[in-house]
Order: sequence, then structure tokens, then C-alpha cells
Amino acid sequence: MEDIFGKLFDMTAFSNIAADPSFLIMYLLAFVLLYLGIVKHYEPLLLVPIAFGVLIANFPGGEMGVIQADSEGYVTLANGTRKIIWEMPLHEIAHELGLMNFIYYMLIKTGFLPPVIFMGVGAMTDFGPMLRNLRLSVFGAAAQFGIFTVLLIAVGSGFFTLQEGASLGIIGGADGPTAIFTTIKLAPHLLGPIAIAAYSYMALVPVIIPLVVKLTCTKKELMINMRQEEKKAGKPIEIKNLRVLKIIFPIAVTTVVALFVPTAVPLIGMLMFGNLIKEIGSDTSRLFDAASNSIMNAATIFLGLCVGATMTVDAFLNWTTIGIVIGGFFAFGLSIAAGIMLVKVFNLFSKQKINPLIGATGLSAVPMASRVANEIATKYDPKNHVLNYCMASNISGVIGSAVAAGVLISFLG
Repeated sequence: MEDIFGKLFDMTAFSNIAADPSFLIMYLLAFVLLYLGIVKHYEPLLLVPIAFGVLIANFPGGEMGVIQADSEGYVTLANGTRKIIWEMPLHEIAHELGLMNFIYYMLIKTGFLPPVIFMGVGAMTDFGPMLRNLRLSVFGAAAQFGIFTVLLIAVGSGFFTLQEGASLGIIGGADGPTAIFTTIKLAPHLLGPIAIAAYSYMALVPVIIPLVVKLTCTKKELMINMRQEEKKAGKPIEIKNLRVLKIIFPIAVTTVVALFVPTAVPLIGMLMFGNLIKEIGSDTSRLFDAASNSIMNAATIFLGLCVGATMTVDAFLNWTTIGIVIGGFFAFGLSIAAGIMLVKVFNLFSKQKINPLIGATGLSAVPMASRVANEIATKYDPKNHVLNYCMASNISGVIGSAVAAGVLISFLG
């Protein structure tokens, strides 16, 4: 009878958890992320799939955790043999490594899903606020400061290589697909912790932006009313045919970026394509509907689950992951602070003042960053709505982070 109960115990996951209690830490992480997504409503479309991926990947015997190939492409199978993953057909990956590895190596490792998600983002983005306030888009470029600063710090610390430092720094762009795409190209073994850090900090935008703003801005600065400042400058320039400009813009941006930073085309090109089919209107409405709904939703589900499934005990519980979590936070915070500081410098030399909240939104977290900034502004003055102005910087941050990723991949890939 004892043998029967012993075999039943060994059959369950309890025996493995008892032998290695660190699994409990991963369950706790999954539950925290689920709490943030479900209860706090922090990016639930992203955090819920990621959190559930973390959960199912860490049940011993479930075979739902992603097995990362080493630098030479080898993976270790259940029977102890080693094979080069790129020489294994998909059906063999599914049979030997499980369903999640099949999805991961087919959709994530190939770099397929991040550009597809960018297409969906483009389809859901209105570049109108940026085109109406082009001068404010420069603050989206300034917010990329955190990426390159943390890259230099990471490499200088000696704990990260150039490629790993670049993958860590890109978290400062506050764009999950960009972080994943860059990491796949430069440091695929760090994909799990970098993706988790990137999406977690994106979800914590309502917490991090107010914290940085409180440390760097005065009440007087936050009360700068953009509409009143525009009146001081006279009548604003009106765009006579905004629809035509919106159609030309994605074509022009793709062409210019492709000529100067070809490695950014997979992201920028798909972003602008998604936006183009949106702006054309009824002629491409079916394409727009697919890109912004069914395709985007399916891509988000698979991306989230696979990213979460990379967060196994071995991949997450180490000093490298701790460094990524800390470095990612600084990259995020420095990007926000850099945009604010550029606004402050601009205000020193200009009669027409700009609210520093516009600089704080030069991230890719669209439109959450702009909504958070608007809430801060209306807290000090209920009539001071800065949402449309922040969107100009916010949207340009999407383009800026993708271009920054292309530059890093070009130099370090």
C-alpha cells in the first residue's frame, strides 16, 4: 500500500515542488501578475496571458515551459540527448519538447509576432495629434535617452555584454514588442526576464510616471496651460487636408527609415502599414478590421503565453534576472526624466512654455502614458487638459523606440 501511495505522490507535481521549493516563487510571481492584470486593470490584455504562461510553465511534468537553446543552438531532450533546434522539424519539436515550445520556436523565435503586433498597433493609432503638433514630437526622441544610458551602464558594470546591455536598455523605450524583437536578435537567452520586465513596467506606467514627475517637476510647471500658451503665439497653423497628409505620412516615414536604418523596417514598416490601411478608409476597411482585431488579438494571446512560458525556475531565479529588473526600472525612469528635462531646457529659451508632462510621455506606452499625464495635469487644474499634446510626444516615442532598436541591431547584431 505504501508503494502505491508513493507512486501516486511521485506522479503528482508535489514531489518535484517538495524537492525544489523555488517553484513556489514562480507561482507567487504568476499570482502577482494576475492580480495586477485582473484586479488593478494594469494592461490586462498583456499581463493576463503572460502571467498564465508563467503559471503553466512551472508545473513539473506539464511540459509547458520553453526550453531555450544554447548559443550553439542545442537543446536537451527528455531522454538526455542533445539536438540542434533549427534542424528539428516542427512536428518533432511539438512531440519532443511540448506544445509551448512548438509555438515559441515557430512564432516568437523567428521574430514573426512582434512585427505583426506592430501592424495592429499601427492600425489602432491616430497620428493626427502628432501631425498637428510636430514640434512636440522631438520630446519623443529625447525619451530614448534611457535606452543608451542603461546600455553603457550595463556594459560598464561587467555583468552584461554589449548585446545583452542593448536588450536591457531597450526596456526604456516602454514597448514590449520592440524589446522582444531586439532581444531575439541580440540576446535570445534573456528573452523571458526582459519581456517580463518590459511589460511589467509598461503596466506600471500609472505608478512610475507620477513618481518621476513628482521628483522632477514643480507645481507651477505642471500648471502650464498649453491652450493659453498657444494663444500667446497667435493663430495655430491649420492643416487644410489632414486626410491626405495622414495617408502620405506612413508611406514617407517607411521610405525614409528604410533608407537610413534598414534594420528598423520590420517594426516601422509594419507599424506604418497598419496605419495606412486605417487611414485609406472604406477601401481597406476589411484589412483594417482584421489587423486591429482578430489578427492583433490572436498575436497578443500567443505572444503573452509564450513569453510567460519562458519564465521557468532556471531562467528566472538568477542574478542576471535581478540585474535586468533593476536596470529596466532605471531605463524606464531615465527615459521619462530625459523628456522632462528637455522640456525644461526648451522653456529656458522660449516665450511659449511647454508643460513638462509632454516630455514625460515620450514613451511607447500609447495611450496610457498620455492618459496618466492628463490626469496629473487636471489634478492641479481641472481645465488644463493636455491629452492631445501629450499624444504628439507619445506617438513619436513609438517611432523613436523602433528606430533605436534598428540602430542597436544594425551595430550589434
